[in-house]
Amino acid sequence: MTVSGIGVSPGIAVGPIRVIVHLSVDEPVSATPQEVFAALNAVADDLERRAETIELEVAKEVLGAQAMIARDPALVEAIGARLTDDISYSDVRPAIAEAFAGFRDALLSLGGYFAERVADLDEIADRTLAVLSGQETTGLRLTEPSIIVAQDLTPADTAALDLNFAKALVVAKGGPTSHTAIVARGLGIPAVVGAEGVMDLADGTRVLVDGREGIVIVDPTESDISGREVREETLRARAASVEGPGRLADQTPIALMANAGNGKDAVAAAAAGAEGIGLFRTELLFLDRDDEPSVDEQVELYRAVFDAMAGRRVVLRTLDAGSDKPVPFINAIHEDNPALGVRGWRLTRSANDVLNRQLDAVAAAAQASAADVWVMAPMIDVPAEAAEFAYRARERGIRHVGVMIETPAAAILADKVLAEVDFGSLGTNDLTQYVMAADRLDSRLSDLTSSWHPAVLRTIGIAASHAKTLARPLGVCGESAANPHLAAILVGLGVTSLSMAPSALAEVRGFLAQVDRATCERVANQVITLSSAEEAEAVALDILGA
Repeated sequence: MTVSGIGVSPGIAVGPIRVIVHLSVDEPVSATPQEVFAALNAVADDLERRAETIELEVAKEVLGAQAMIARDPALVEAIGARLTDDISYSDVRPAIAEAFAGFRDALLSLGGYFAERVADLDEIADRTLAVLSGQETTGLRLTEPSIIVAQDLTPADTAALDLNFAKALVVAKGGPTSHTAIVARGLGIPAVVGAEGVMDLADGTRVLVDGREGIVIVDPTESDISGREVREETLRARAASVEGPGRLADQTPIALMANAGNGKDAVAAAAAGAEGIGLFRTELLFLDRDDEPSVDEQVELYRAVFDAMAGRRVVLRTLDAGSDKPVPFINAIHEDNPALGVRGWRLTRSANDVLNRQLDAVAAAAQASAADVWVMAPMIDVPAEAAEFAYRARERGIRHVGVMIETPAAAILADKVLAEVDFGSLGTNDLTQYVMAADRLDSRLSDLTSSWHPAVLRTIGIAASHAKTLARPLGVCGESAANPHLAAILVGLGVTSLSMAPSALAEVRGFLAQVDRATCERVANQVITLSSAEEAEAVALDILGA
């Protein structure tokens, strides 16, 4: 038996599964309003303690955000409004459920990233009831190497696990940017999300998890295991055998860079041999804040990344707020379809001063640093937007100014958009969802949200062709850059640099070193004539090999 899902972190692992079953309170819970509020505070305190002890930075940040939710005055007020008499005190479950339901429905209606945060709310509600009923909330304890299986894995689940024993993560829900995917990539362990049916497996069942193929094999044979082990060992050996700057077999240079959100990420990227930072996500400095960070605060945070990359390129993306990255002090207005709404550059129509102050901070930090700082704007659609951004950045002395190419409009008009700036960067995650009109976080649409789709690759080819004509560098900073075979296709289409998680650099470097440009171009030209992502990937694997 095989359970299929979406592979989000490569590698294989074999072992017994340990199923995380989230807390459930089935009996009435009697409590006064004061006791409920005390329980919420206890949950927040517990989350903050876990955040202090866990080493993985992304989980630490999300745990802190969960604690903020538990302390949200609006949530406390909503629960209090429903606890008005002795009857409601005798069983507080309905009051808590109804209060959380309002917040839950609001997130679900927004879809995408917001809908994935519903699990955070559900966990806080469950933990609050568990505290009131005296249940243990410390989660699953591992005593041997195991495959972690859950309906959905939350940061608090992760914080409660002994990660020395967690060999792989598999969840029934989730998408490529879910907590499970983020945590697994950070830990460098195999992971599969959207694996419907995995919760039907009994605790202790022996399975093989292949995070590269996105499958879980129940009761694997020795043949199942050995074949995949040989493949992984071969890939690791090839990755370890190639060092230095990224190059094809014919010595064509392809800059291999890393994505980062803070100074710690940049240090890890440097240690992994990144030639620079291809995407510095500055919005991570703005999220979960009620007020804008000052220029001085921003300068300090930017300098941490720039200094870690002294002498190397750092491509900084200005604030990419909106849609899946809400920033309360800018975009508090409800949008029925936020992915197509006021996000990225479009926010400058109502938040010009925020962008101006950010550019002031970037310019100041760059001037005091030895890094080669490039700056780009997200969600650019038309040439006029690119021109306005370039004017603002150059006015502050920023020398290398670029834009993200992440909408079909920007790709098709790349001959005019890139003419206004010095470089471009393809955000393939968003470009894919916009080309295919399919939410990239919805596992039900995984067959439509692959960057392997010929429609997406043709769109990338259009942008790359225009960039070549204009002699503009064009990079890729989406998840597709971390797939070695897809990286070769992107190079064949005309991409000049690739940026990815530091853990993916060695494998991509090793793979590209065995193919030349002519082969990359031949395969790219072939796959864009096909009809589906599956066909494109199969042809590429057949020609390029493992």
